[in-house]
Amino acid sequence: MIARLLGTLVDRGAGWGIVDVQGVGYEIFSPTQALEHWAAAEQPITVHVATQVREDAITLYGFALRVDREAFRTLLSVSGIGPKTALATLDTFDVDGLARAVAQDDVLALAKISGVGKKSAQRMALELKGKLSVNFVATGTATGKQAPTDMLPLALARLEYGKSEIDRAMTALAAQGMTIETSLQERLGAALRVLSGN
Repeated sequence: MIARLLGTLVDRGAGWGIVDVQGVGYEIFSPTQALEHWAAAEQPITVHVATQVREDAITLYGFALRVDREAFRTLLSVSGIGPKTALATLDTFDVDGLARAVAQDDVLALAKISGVGKKSAQRMALELKGKLSVNFVATGTATGKQAPTDMLPLALARLEYGKSEIDRAMTALAAQGMTIETSLQERLGAALRVLSGN
């Protein structure tokens, strides 16, 4: 079972790409954002793969982030959702946005996914409840003010840093006087320097 590829994106189309790994080209089906990210990369790319095996085909679905691959697999557990709709979902939402829509039963937002109607959106909200991680603070009321969310820990987690590493980076940034008001890009760069020992 193929779980990861390290190579170069050598061709792409609408929803698919060819990743060359040491002279072997693997066809993968991926969200558009992942394909654009890989196309712009100047170094070998890492593709997190979900392999679907059927009697007549072996199909590879590729993702830039491991959390996206896990969300794809979770989406396939919903009755009536196949790989095409799961990819369309990840083209419409990032994982955090999808988890937020599910947690808030936002059927109107879910119905914006290509191929998903109101009934399918209701089923998604029901069957995905509690199955996706989400990095936001619920308001508790429709008019309550949402607390500011620090996206840095999520960004580091998506880069596959562990909790102890993230805590170390957050502590170092606090010591440098960087708060949530500092831009995410600046704080992420500083955190990566801390974690790389620079």
